[in-house]
Amino acid sequence: MRNGGRAGTQALHGAVDQLRQRLPPTWKVGEGPRTGEATIIIRSPDARVAQLLVVSRRRIEPKDVAGILPTIAPRRSRTSAVLVKAPFLSPRTREILADSGASYLDATGNLRLALERPAVFLEAQGSDKDPAREPRPLASLKGPAAGRAVRALCDFRPPYGVRDLAERCTTARASVSRVLGLLQRDAIVVRGDGGGVADVDWPALLRRWAQDYGFVSSNATMTFLEPRGLEVFVQKLRRLDCPYAVTGSLAAARKVPLVISRLAMVYADDPAAVAEALELRAADRGANVVLAAPFDTVVFDRSWSDGGVTYVALSQAAADLLTSPGRGTAEGAELIAWMRKNERVWRT
Repeated sequence: MRNGGRAGTQALHGAVDQLRQRLPPTWKVGEGPRTGEATIIIRSPDARVAQLLVVSRRRIEPKDVAGILPTIAPRRSRTSAVLVKAPFLSPRTREILADSGASYLDATGNLRLALERPAVFLEAQGSDKDPAREPRPLASLKGPAAGRAVRALCDFRPPYGVRDLAERCTTARASVSRVLGLLQRDAIVVRGDGGGVADVDWPALLRRWAQDYGFVSSNATMTFLEPRGLEVFVQKLRRLDCPYAVTGSLAAARKVPLVISRLAMVYADDPAAVAEALELRAADRGANVVLAAPFDTVVFDRSWSDGGVTYVALSQAAADLLTSPGRGTAEGAELIAWMRKNERVWRT
């Protein structure tokens, strides 16, 4: 894979400098012989040597990685590896590269170097946003329209067309198309020949949504205390006669026994009225109940009941946990792991 020209030479120099700064001074880093391919030689203090083939691009989108990796895979060995370099690598691009075992770096400081001989593993965090990014028609998954599209993509197994998806999530077809365009660029959605949805990486979609959506930041929340504990709170919910849906760890615990519920998170159209009906005490500290007025009615879509209590769809519960404080992120990961193993149970 050739990286010729002045730009390629500058990219190689920059990669060498970054690695020199990260590795101890007893390690030697230099450019390899000029054989038509850009390479970096790394020598450990015990004289073991590894060679990095540098694949440099001006821009790499997540969808581009699949085209790069098959080309470079045959070049790997125990003493060689591939280093993918670009001015910026998005979180999703880095995730795909890491899953493939490739090393990478960008100009913002994102770095992953994994060598078997000599044994090296370096990882550094740079920027998650491209400093040179030009505005796009849709750059985030914020807002009700995106939320409805995300939920439908998670909850319904493809294939389906754009019009069918728009009808399922009661969202304008143009809005759904913009969401699909963003997700296709992030290699989360695979489009068919006719533009419809052929496949969805729904765990990656939930993580991508969590970058723009947050349970606390996207919904209007109020905190309360049920002094007699969550078991009593759940008993009260069984007698509640207004619309609500439990999310977070209480919902996850119905499927994942490892999840220990310490905080009840509940959606309700009128949190103040629900708090009064359940005789909760307003509390800033020591609260064990959070009532949320939802950002959109999609949080109630495909809800389900168990033991007289209504719960949100698992996709909504997972997204809320991924964006919750404390152990929320870990609990969300546990729920997603269960969802992977039992996809036919919850996904229509």
